[in-house]
Amino acid sequence: MNTIKDSIKSGRTVVGTAGAPNVDVSILADAGYDFLLFDTQHSPWEIKQLQPSIQAMRGRKAAPLVRVSANQADQICFALDAGARGIVVPMVNTRAEAEAVVRACRYYPAGNRSNAGARGEWGEFKTYRDYMDTVNNGLVIAPMIETNQSLENLDAIASVPGVDVLLIGPSDLSIELGVPLDYACDTYQRALDKIAATAAKYGIAAGMYFIPPEMDPNFFVQKGFKFFTLPWGPWATAGIQNGLAGIKR
Repeated sequence: MNTIKDSIKSGRTVVGTAGAPNVDVSILADAGYDFLLFDTQHSPWEIKQLQPSIQAMRGRKAAPLVRVSANQADQICFALDAGARGIVVPMVNTRAEAEAVVRACRYYPAGNRSNAGARGEWGEFKTYRDYMDTVNNGLVIAPMIETNQSLENLDAIASVPGVDVLLIGPSDLSIELGVPLDYACDTYQRALDKIAATAAKYGIAAGMYFIPPEMDPNFFVQKGFKFFTLPWGPWATAGIQNGLAGIKR
């Protein structure tokens, strides 16, 4: 019921881009991306403003994911009630914090998410329990790895049942490592290798919130990263220019 979850489990590289209420997400959602990621941490948008955009994606190829502003159950619940198929949570540093994320995402008995009624984007079900089990199993849950503390607790975080992606916050992690925005240096690359190896050990995905500018996405794929976003603007511009170039003017 959630193709992005199936893709993650199969080991396929999953690529998304940014979505926002001021963008026609219906176009992006059918452009070939696996997901659109709506950010409410470092953006002017609040979660409850996202619902029209997320609903506009219903039935389209890309899945809507939301990055909440903090590891808070109410924020996670708002995003899920709006229709998110996956949740990204910043600054998850310990096993207990990762467990709290999973509990907030899942219905009882796997968690303590408050019930707001069946969401139609998950399909039709014979029983309400079938619906809740499908949601519990289908949601993508991605704690962000952004601090030295999270690096120290990688095994504990990755081993939490329900965690699907160890998602790096590239900027914050580089700052914590003492190499601000120096994404190519050995210190940073060693941390990436550790995260990729830990994710592989537990059968989950290693991800990058974004690919650093001027770096090749395939470099990270070869290191074991199978989940990341790329900006859509340059590709859209190139496509428009290519189309205009074919017109005799």
